[in-house]
Amino acid sequence: MITRRCFTQLSAALLPTLGGAPAAWAQAGKDAMPDMARIISGFPAGGTADALARRVGDRMRGHYAASLVVDNKPGAGGQIGILNLRDSPADGTSLLITPSSMLSIYPYTYPKLRYTLDDVAPVSLGAMFDHGLAVGPGVPDSVRTLADLLDWMRANPGSANYGSPGAGSMPHMVGVLLGQFSKIDMRHIAYRGTVPGMQDLLGGQIPAFWGPIGDYLQHGKGGKLRVLAIAGSKRSPFLPQVPTLTELGYPLKVSEWYGFFLPGKATPETIKRASDALQAALSQPEVVEYGKQYGLEVKPSTAAQLAQMLKADADQWRGLIKQTGFTAES
Repeated sequence: MITRRCFTQLSAALLPTLGGAPAAWAQAGKDAMPDMARIISGFPAGGTADALARRVGDRMRGHYAASLVVDNKPGAGGQIGILNLRDSPADGTSLLITPSSMLSIYPYTYPKLRYTLDDVAPVSLGAMFDHGLAVGPGVPDSVRTLADLLDWMRANPGSANYGSPGAGSMPHMVGVLLGQFSKIDMRHIAYRGTVPGMQDLLGGQIPAFWGPIGDYLQHGKGGKLRVLAIAGSKRSPFLPQVPTLTELGYPLKVSEWYGFFLPGKATPETIKRASDALQAALSQPEVVEYGKQYGLEVKPSTAAQLAQMLKADADQWRGLIKQTGFTAES
């Protein structure tokens, strides 16, 4: 069975209550602040990572840096953002928010990846989230369940397509595995993030899309699209009516997280200052509630905790990718 139990187990074991967050925030504010800092995102504005980065940046402004902006660097399924961070000064003025796929899956699916895990320094976990499969006007209105969609794809093989936020990403891999299990040749269409993919889904240019469920919430409420399944280990509190793939008979259980990173050259002192500031911002009740609008379970961590999560995640995906033969070109 494909499982992601490491996420739930590590989350429970490694993320203690951050009761000292206000003190950490105050300490971060005592240090000399730079005039400007930025949070790099490897995806376009408007998605869930961008939303979280902007709200967290608002809370860090005036405590971590006098001015803090989100710098979107979309391209290559999030790789451009990581490369931009790698080449930035390691003085704490450039942070990165990224899904785990770029660090836990890409190293094993891209044979010529231009970065390694040594190019980034874990700072804090940001949030946990689930991926879901949604359909829009590109399929008949009668397609209301995953079984309906698979039957429609079998009857219309020329339209058996699905999009994802990037080649080699976790949503891409889930789509490949679902195609294998259902014995349907589903053709993958890679986008530069969820925003352009959602535009094509809502416009009927593609029939289906795998991506973070937070990107579906508002559209789903308006009836513009239908979420047929989620890939998590249990139903999401944000979409409790949507079944999991496991419930539907497919042995897939995957979740993902957003993490914050500094350049790999950053000193322990720089990492601690950034981690303290991020933990303080992410612990604010308003930020936690804001994340729920985007299907995010906001959870800060220490740098060491995120490093341990990333290692466990990468170790598990390395084995699964070898077992399935998944590649970015799948």
